[in-house]
Amino acid sequence: MPKPVLRGLIIVAFFALSAFVLVPVYVPRPAFIPGFAPPPDMWPRTVSLAGILLGALVLIFAFTREQPAEEPVETDGSSPARMSARFAGLMLAFVLFLVAIPLLGFLVSSVLLTLCIVLMTGERGHHIWVALLAFGGPILLQMFFHSALGTQFPKGVLTKPFGF
Repeated sequence: MPKPVLRGLIIVAFFALSAFVLVPVYVPRPAFIPGFAPPPDMWPRTVSLAGILLGALVLIFAFTREQPAEEPVETDGSSPARMSARFAGLMLAFVLFLVAIPLLGFLVSSVLLTLCIVLMTGERGHHIWVALLAFGGPILLQMFFHSALGTQFPKGVLTKPFGF
């Protein structure tokens, strides 16, 4: 099976799983949301359906277009074992993020996750940009959701006395 076909099938399967299994069939509308506002499951469904359509588009292009000869890709010399270790580290970071949310709250946990992911990409030269992204990104995200959308993120048991 050619790579583009497999890629399209994986994209469609991932977003179909998200749309039809992970997003519940019926999400009750809270009483404080007015009737003209979109339901809570609108954005997860919209993103999932857009992903299914984009995966189908990849499949259509895979079958209708002639595939160019693949050129060798230059890499940083990482071995498959090293790439597997990076992937395992990334999955561990996400599991630790989910474990840390009840203890540290969303803000501190997302700062740690963002910092970990940026460092796992191998970026070590731009310290100011790494700090701005790791600290500023989650803070701005939480401020936007709290102020503009009225969304409350979980506060951790250990950080609740400090206000985050």
